[in-house]
Amino acid sequence: MTPAMLLPYRPVFGQPVLRRLLPGLATSALGDGLALVAVTWLALQLAPDGQRGTWTAFAVAAYTLPGAAGTVLLGRWLGGRSGAQLAGWDATVRAAALGAIPVAHLAGVLDVGLYVALLALSSLLHPWGSAGRFTLVAELLPQRHHLAANALLGVFGQAATIVGPPLAGLLIAWVGAVWVIAVDAASFAVLAVSYRLVVRDREAAAVRDRAAPAGAGPSRTSGFRIIARDRSLLGLLSLSFAFFFLFGPFYVAMPVHVTDDLRASAGTLAAYYTAFGVGSLLGGLLTGHLRGRPLRTTLAGIVVLFGAALMPLGLGAPVVLSLPAFALAGLIWAPYQPTATALFQRRTGTVDLPRVLAANGAVTVLAVPLGTMLGGPATAAFGARHTLLACAVTILALGLVAAVSAARPGPGAHNTEQTGPAGPHDRPGPQTTGPHDRPGPHDQPEPHDRSARVDVPDRVRPGAT
Repeated sequence: MTPAMLLPYRPVFGQPVLRRLLPGLATSALGDGLALVAVTWLALQLAPDGQRGTWTAFAVAAYTLPGAAGTVLLGRWLGGRSGAQLAGWDATVRAAALGAIPVAHLAGVLDVGLYVALLALSSLLHPWGSAGRFTLVAELLPQRHHLAANALLGVFGQAATIVGPPLAGLLIAWVGAVWVIAVDAASFAVLAVSYRLVVRDREAAAVRDRAAPAGAGPSRTSGFRIIARDRSLLGLLSLSFAFFFLFGPFYVAMPVHVTDDLRASAGTLAAYYTAFGVGSLLGGLLTGHLRGRPLRTTLAGIVVLFGAALMPLGLGAPVVLSLPAFALAGLIWAPYQPTATALFQRRTGTVDLPRVLAANGAVTVLAVPLGTMLGGPATAAFGARHTLLACAVTILALGLVAAVSAARPGPGAHNTEQTGPAGPHDRPGPQTTGPHDRPGPHDQPEPHDRSARVDVPDRVRPGAT
């Protein structure tokens, strides 16, 4: 890694609070990397004979999906909290719920039902925790450094998907899957303690003062209402949902394509996923260098290029061609989420940002599983290769529609990147900026970022006709 590659990230490492949090964030990311293998392996061990597939699917879903319900059910109580509080509480809940799994194992009461229930409890605050991390970025750093900070947090997760699974395999063979879950729980305990120790009382109080709105608390669905009122945010959410949904069938079609069409082994499938992971890690490191480019156009370009990079798989290209293409797809994929988050951070002040990001997370966390569910019947009906080709073509078409929308200037488009200050380096105080707020004297868009609008036409919005 060259010093030039790290240049955009120096302000992030230079921020005292973030610098002291980064080790805890990296540790918890590694724990999640271990869980990619351990969660399913332990489910296989606990499930009754003949029901392993069903309970494994339940375990995978339980580790992610309940957060969508938590976003709605807990919105009234969590919506006005600071980023540090939300992220710390999520880490605490995950550590406690995952830690209860080895405790139940030692007590001799762990069965597959209790296991799935504890996994579901561990994920209940996950969208709020993710929203809290990125809200903390917005609270601590000026706007021009948001993209680099978002990308750096993503790099931890991308590196963990490369290192975590093989390390989990070694640990499972040595001590068993339940103790790998215990390591995952310990990693979140480290993160929870990091938030407790690093975010001092003075800093936490200042953040609470900025983030706590006066008057009645937020409703359970206030994040969704904020998005629905802002065409830019609604378009961004629609684009993200459609993008992730269309990629979902790959998780079904890819293994079938490798085994049936390519007549290859599980090692070949692992090579594809490893190549994607390596590409994602490199793409994450390069994301910070995209600062200064129009974010709306960047998102559309990512979707277009990602669909194009998947085409060799759908066209039946040999492994020697499709494997590097899949690595390229990983490189292109990596900047999407940090860029989309930066756009939310710019369109939403720190008062509303936790609720908006949690609502966004609740919707997008459903997108890939729903797409994966579609992949089963699609692969059975049309074959794996044709399903992959259809996904690649529709993703490319989605990106082209978004690109046309990005190129179409709307009324007031030159002001749509303007947001209130995002942290202590800017004007202090509660920020409630939105598309109808009057920009203040410090609210200037960055050079070349002429628009933050992502106005996706209705035909690509979920549920629209």
